[in-house]
Amino acid sequence: MAAAMKRRRGTEPEPEPEPGCLRAWAAHSRALVGRWTTARGGGEARQERRRLRDEFRELLLSIRGLPAALPALPLELTVLYNSLLFTVGASDSAIRGEAEGIRQGLLRVLEACGACGQDLGTEELWEKVLQEVTVEELQAPLHRLAALQAAWWLAASQLGSVAGLFQLLSTAEDPGRAHCSEGQNKLLSMIKAWWVPPEGASLPLVQSAKDLKEILCTAAAFLQGLQELEAGNFPTALSLLLEAAGGFCSKNILAQIYTCLGCCAQRMGKPQTALQHLKRALQVDFQCLPALSHVAAVYHELGETDAELQALTLLYEALGKSPPAAASSSPYFLMRTELLVHAPVLTSLLRHRHPSEVKYLLAQRCLQNGRVADAVEHYLDFLSLLQEGLQQQVPLDGSSALPRIPEVFLEAASALEQAGRHQDAITVCEEVISRTTDLIPRVLRVEERLEQPESSSPGAELAGGLLSQKKESLCCLAWRAAGYLHQGWAWAKLGESKEAVTQFSRCLSDLLRVQLHGSGVKRTERLSFAICLQNWRMSSPENLQPEVEVLQKIRLLSLIGRGAQFLELGRNKEALLDFQHSLQISPGDPAAVSYLVQALWKLNRKQEAAAQWQKFSQSSPGEDGQQQGQGRPLPLYLVSCLEQAVFPHSEPLARSIQDYLGAAAQDTSS
Repeated sequence: MAAAMKRRRGTEPEPEPEPGCLRAWAAHSRALVGRWTTARGGGEARQERRRLRDEFRELLLSIRGLPAALPALPLELTVLYNSLLFTVGASDSAIRGEAEGIRQGLLRVLEACGACGQDLGTEELWEKVLQEVTVEELQAPLHRLAALQAAWWLAASQLGSVAGLFQLLSTAEDPGRAHCSEGQNKLLSMIKAWWVPPEGASLPLVQSAKDLKEILCTAAAFLQGLQELEAGNFPTALSLLLEAAGGFCSKNILAQIYTCLGCCAQRMGKPQTALQHLKRALQVDFQCLPALSHVAAVYHELGETDAELQALTLLYEALGKSPPAAASSSPYFLMRTELLVHAPVLTSLLRHRHPSEVKYLLAQRCLQNGRVADAVEHYLDFLSLLQEGLQQQVPLDGSSALPRIPEVFLEAASALEQAGRHQDAITVCEEVISRTTDLIPRVLRVEERLEQPESSSPGAELAGGLLSQKKESLCCLAWRAAGYLHQGWAWAKLGESKEAVTQFSRCLSDLLRVQLHGSGVKRTERLSFAICLQNWRMSSPENLQPEVEVLQKIRLLSLIGRGAQFLELGRNKEALLDFQHSLQISPGDPAAVSYLVQALWKLNRKQEAAAQWQKFSQSSPGEDGQQQGQGRPLPLYLVSCLEQAVFPHSEPLARSIQDYLGAAAQDTSS
């Protein structure tokens, strides 16, 4: 082989196409490119892309109707390049199967040079062509075709293949230039170092190789930045995303890049920097609503409630408006950055929230921050959306902000209670109770050591299903019991102590459906539910502890609530029993201890009451295992019940006991 690969000896040369055919094909190609130059900025650009795609395909088939010949290859490869670009532009995607056209083009090059490569993979085929084909006229069209191949590999996230291809291109141009400086990104350095072949006037292109190079650089930086972000390498991710932000892309992609920069800065613990990037995203493209969603999340992290609620309100209003008519983000270009960057992390970061999710977040944040009137309004709006068939529209996957629907109802009931709308709260809770009744077995047997088995072990799928069923039953039981709990407190606020006692008792009765089995509970023994639950919780597997802890807290709050109503009714002995059971569940609970002391005091067991009060007063806060803030946070729908359970007469009771202790001390001294 000298200047070009020689034909195999002993083979007859293939007939070359007539010069008239070449001229006609070249003229047809120029005419098609001219039509695109005229149409690409107009309103019919999308339809014209499809027509030109089909016409370029027909032209390519005409050229390939003859055996491959060196004189025709520059034209054939240029037509192939333009045809593939129209294929991408017409479908708005880099379809992997269409890259087969590039392979056929390379095989035609080898065929014209008297070689073959049918048994080679695509990467090996490129290596053979770039190393062995040295015909000067083929270098520019081959390099342009290689850039298209790199685009397809980028779209498939085959970064190693892209790097290898540009290594070959750089070596073919200048063997001494195929390296990058220390600290630079290798792939980006290789793409930037690639020599862009000049465009000939006789064979025009529908998109220049120079533009394609810029798009490849931007897409490679964006894609690698996303990969580093997902891997947790935030400084590297930030650097690559900033590189992408300075690249060649449309406004909507630039807004996406700034959104990712904001998320990266937030994960680095730089919320103010995150806000700057996210606001920049909105300045570039105000339709980039995921950026607004992330702005609200950053303000939530900073504790700036007013700003967070303002961002959520704007987001909800924007989602309620009709989206702008769909249009190509950049009809001028056929190959675009957005067609090459596909990553699950990008889909996650740019997920559009459903309006119902934003409405729920508004309600939740208002309730958490004591803005009860606003919370009620938002929760009622959300419940009305449910009646309109929202459950068919709301994503209930792990990325959704929505909890389970019964929890939303219970949170709404909590907001209504705090707003003084007790009867409405009772009605909302009745909905939860009625809808969960048939979902809870009469007896719910829970094993102490109900573990999730190894996925590879026999019967793992069956055992995992049983565990999931147990968790679901425990959740339904918690929701139903919480409904009765809220109704109990609502009736208490209405001054209906007897009805309140009834609802608290129903709550406690429901919890007795749980039968706990295991090494800590003998089958022949009938221990109190409180002791069983406490013992089992301490040894229960991690996968059921959250549900068990919620049941335990509901029982504690229900016992305190019923005991308080017993005191209102003068049934002091029954009240005392409830408070004693409360302390079995949660030893040292401040509310339970205070109510216990009051019950003893009313029963005229003042010495015992004083002793309990002194013991409680002398204990340090750290000895209380149920102090708020320890362990898992309570579900939001239980927070108001916890606040209502706080003992309201601490100071008067403390004065009475101090007076009693003072009098007792005087009697002793005298």
